[in-house]
Amino acid sequence: MDFDSAPISKCSKEHQKIYEEWFTYADSDGDGRITGNDAIKFFSMSNLPRPDLKQVWAMADSKRQGFLGFKEFIVAMQLVSLGQGGHAMTNEVLNSEGKYFDFENINPPVMEGLDALLAKKKRSSKTTEPEVNGSSLEQQSPAAHWFTSSNSAKKVSLASVTSIIDGLKKLYVQKLKPLESTYNFNDFVSPSLTNSDFDAKPMVMLLGQYSTGKTTFIKHLLKTGYPGSHIGPEPTTDRFVVVMNGPDERSIPGNTVAVQADMPYSGLTTFGTAFLSKFECSQMRHPLLEHITFVDTPGVLSGEKQRTQRSYDFTGVTSWFAAKCDLILLLFDPHKLDISDEFKRVISSLRGHDDKIRVVLNKADQIDTQQLMRVYGALMWSLGKVLNTPEVMRVYIGSFNDKPVNDAAAGPLGKELFEKEQDNLLADLKDIPKKACDRRINEFVKRARAAKIHAYIISHLKKEMPVMMGKAKAQQRLIDNLEDEFAKVLSLSLSLSLSLSLSLSHAKAILCHVVQREHHLPAGDFPNVEHFREVLSGYTIDKFEKLKPKMIQSVDDMLGYDIPNLLKNFRNPYD
Repeated sequence: MDFDSAPISKCSKEHQKIYEEWFTYADSDGDGRITGNDAIKFFSMSNLPRPDLKQVWAMADSKRQGFLGFKEFIVAMQLVSLGQGGHAMTNEVLNSEGKYFDFENINPPVMEGLDALLAKKKRSSKTTEPEVNGSSLEQQSPAAHWFTSSNSAKKVSLASVTSIIDGLKKLYVQKLKPLESTYNFNDFVSPSLTNSDFDAKPMVMLLGQYSTGKTTFIKHLLKTGYPGSHIGPEPTTDRFVVVMNGPDERSIPGNTVAVQADMPYSGLTTFGTAFLSKFECSQMRHPLLEHITFVDTPGVLSGEKQRTQRSYDFTGVTSWFAAKCDLILLLFDPHKLDISDEFKRVISSLRGHDDKIRVVLNKADQIDTQQLMRVYGALMWSLGKVLNTPEVMRVYIGSFNDKPVNDAAAGPLGKELFEKEQDNLLADLKDIPKKACDRRINEFVKRARAAKIHAYIISHLKKEMPVMMGKAKAQQRLIDNLEDEFAKVLSLSLSLSLSLSLSLSHAKAILCHVVQREHHLPAGDFPNVEHFREVLSGYTIDKFEKLKPKMIQSVDDMLGYDIPNLLKNFRNPYD
């Protein structure tokens, strides 16, 4: 599986030096990024038609970051060179592994007037050019300082933001984080975000019972085992393992990983030392891991093993990773179709992340075609009961290991089916880096809405407390009747919005209908009642903050205006 946007490694050293000089010139801000405005000025020297340049940008910025790094810049230059030669600029050509063109020796494009501009710059400037390494140009993001202090109030204009991710960082610090801090969102729902949370590579988490092939699946993709991996018929993976790219092969203990600022795992400290002792990071050099990080998990308990309690909150940990991951693979074995109580809790904890879930029926070549038909039907029936949704979830069928498909067992139809299913799943995985930016935006918007609802709930509970006497009894009453209080918050927020657009009588009629349906609230709108109640028991409700309309309005403005403007600002500059 090749996740690179182009065969950059085949660019000759001579051409790479040329591109380094061009990149430094085109990068007007000196931050290691070519923005849309930079591209318009620089790419115009190629004299290619605007539609061709639009295609160049779209293919080079395949991850929709809104800028080009050094690698993406070389992709763009190679595409421009192809365009000037009258060749088609397609993804098939880029990923052809030298079938159509020798990328190592393809000449840089002709950029009209560039040599004169470079010579003029050398004469007029005495400053030292920024140093660029051979494969990438990595500099600290201009947004890094935003996370040094939670009280940062310095305004940063959109003009100084050089990517969609940088823009989200700015919006988070200026508009969303103050709301989260005021109403203790980090304790109830999710820890505060850090710089590393925005910059982290896309993650894929694998869940399933023991011996369903989770570790083997990762080995199949990497073509090798990761440091510390063990594979066997017995439960071998007894901890959460993050498999990521690194300078050398090593395993890092969980307590060390959780305190590293450049890794997005600091939030796991809330699960305590008992969990961190069952968590580790496995690093190794691998081209695939430059784009994706894998999360291998312990086997979900089943049968008698469920009576043995884990020393940490397994379901809570999987829920935490689910919020961070871009894809969640649920692996099943044809001989292990039962969904245990713990597996049901785990799947329930994935609520709100349904779009990320993919089901894999692994080791399917161990049964014949007739058995496969029956097993598939049984799996769909079991999943339907647990997921509680009428929509049919996509199930991939295959055998993800290094062994050839068992022709004798699967039959000719089974082999062809397995190959197509495996290709579809691998294509799904290959799209993850390209969709990473869209996923970040989606998760950010979900977080903002959750923070807003949380603020309404906290301020409502504060309002329900008496001014003088009976505070302890009032708090216990609110905690015991939390479902009713959630319904009141929904009714109140709806009535406020209805009063702006409807007559009073019409608003009351709709409001009464909502109150009657108070136990059928949309699942994605409010937090889990039991978890909220558990955390709330450790707080004194009277010390909560009252509702601050300005903070709510600030988040509404962010969702309604700032984020759409951010996306508009960093779209394809040739649109």
